[in-house]
Amino acid sequence: MGKPAMLSVDDDPAVSRAVARDLRRRYGEEFRVLRAASGAEALDALRELKLRGDPVAVLLADHRMPEMDGIEFLEQAMDLFPRARRALLTAYADTDAAISAINLVDVDAYLLKPWDPPEEKLYPVVDGMLDAWRDTPDPEVVGVKLVGHRWSAPSFRARDLLARNAVPYRWFSVDEPEGQRILAAAGAGPDDVPVVVTADAQVLRHPSEAELAAVAGLAVDPRETFYDLVVVGGGPAGLGAAVYGASEGLRTVLVEREATGGQAGQSSRIENYLGFPDGVSGGQLADRARRQAVRFGTELLLARDVVALEAHGPKRVLHLDDGRRIAAHAVVLATGVSYRSLGVDGVDELTGRGVYYGSALTEAAECADRDVYIVGGANSAGQAAVFFAQHARSVCLLVRGPSLEASMSAYLIEQIAGIPSIRVRTCTTVAGAQGDGHLEAITVEDARTSERETLPASHLFVFIGGAPRTDWLDGAVVRDERGFIPTGPALLHEGRRPRGWTLDRDPYFLETSLPGVFVAGDVRAESVKRVASAVGEGAMAVTLVHRYLEER
Repeated sequence: MGKPAMLSVDDDPAVSRAVARDLRRRYGEEFRVLRAASGAEALDALRELKLRGDPVAVLLADHRMPEMDGIEFLEQAMDLFPRARRALLTAYADTDAAISAINLVDVDAYLLKPWDPPEEKLYPVVDGMLDAWRDTPDPEVVGVKLVGHRWSAPSFRARDLLARNAVPYRWFSVDEPEGQRILAAAGAGPDDVPVVVTADAQVLRHPSEAELAAVAGLAVDPRETFYDLVVVGGGPAGLGAAVYGASEGLRTVLVEREATGGQAGQSSRIENYLGFPDGVSGGQLADRARRQAVRFGTELLLARDVVALEAHGPKRVLHLDDGRRIAAHAVVLATGVSYRSLGVDGVDELTGRGVYYGSALTEAAECADRDVYIVGGANSAGQAAVFFAQHARSVCLLVRGPSLEASMSAYLIEQIAGIPSIRVRTCTTVAGAQGDGHLEAITVEDARTSERETLPASHLFVFIGGAPRTDWLDGAVVRDERGFIPTGPALLHEGRRPRGWTLDRDPYFLETSLPGVFVAGDVRAESVKRVASAVGEGAMAVTLVHRYLEER
């Protein structure tokens, strides 16, 4: 954020220079003194300041200007900077103009020109205006400004991307005055949301995730075309592989379509991870791992999806969603799984508008004094229930099975039992979701009686298990009927190696049917769905990568 601004507007060049000179003489060290030759030019300057997040302390406007007089200018300037103090400049005692200005635009003072000496006739008035401005300063806005609608799915995705990638940003709703001021300064309207304004005043309307990531300072373009190791996926397994790969001297790039941490990064609290006796949030764990990987030299490539894998001789070539290609000696696939869709009426239309997959921690503040519903019976659902119970009026856990014992850790079951605001409904599924523009109610069904009940609801968080996103690997590596990737011994059938295997050895334990391509974490067939095991597999995959490279 730059120095606070003082802006004077006068169509007479000589007077304009004199006003700016007098202001700089006394206030130049603390304030940036700007001048404009017309109301339109001054409004353009104010819009630029608004987009940059720079505060404006004082506005001085000549009353008698063509096209837009001082009163009209100050009236429009109030829409952009309502806390800026305002004064009208007039060459004579125009009482009517002064009274009109005070009534219309809440002018703080009017000044008669010329005001020589300024020490007696200018500075005392401006000093008083500055004192009033300091008593009610503009809130500081740092980094990215994001203007959106409370129930807009694209707005939610933009907030989620910035938050999960630890990008500082300030959220403004289109329904609040400051959000409307920023839209006006950007030349945008409510239909353009989300609107993103960067620290250097770039404006994006409806940005894609890659566009948003780029202007937020995240790396979206690869620095090279060839690496020793490409890691696809930034969850615990991918971060583990990146840390060990880079620390052992491999030129490593990690490609992640959303944010590092994966599903584990969205967890509100992980309490059974080794070395953290007091627990750690998934976001904190992911941030530490990300910083560790970068410190060892890993290149992060974010908001990019890998859409194809090919073998070109000894090279493994990956196609990115923007048409670029990167190649490597070896690849570690750590793409994890995505939450399965509920697949019931109304849910798809309301996703991001009250229905969320995963914790969606950015929604926590909106859950205050509301009844929250969580679907699922595994640890991720239990962790979310404990977290949202700190914010919501009540939390109801909807569980398909007859109890939590078969799918949730004992420590979480004990925690949930000790929180009065959490209620568990077993043998219950969601049969539908209703709402006009956002979630307003859900229909639940009792599996024992088939009876249905409609419940008012504003927030529904879904944790119903994961499905791998591996369609892009079709034809490149062997996948099982569910889309998971078998490796090592699981690829051998009656002692025979997989079709197309070219090496005179069996696949290594984490190696796919394509030599040099390894798998770690939840996307591997028959893997243990735990954060610790995923990290371990990422480290093990790098050990096997070294073995593979030594063979070449």
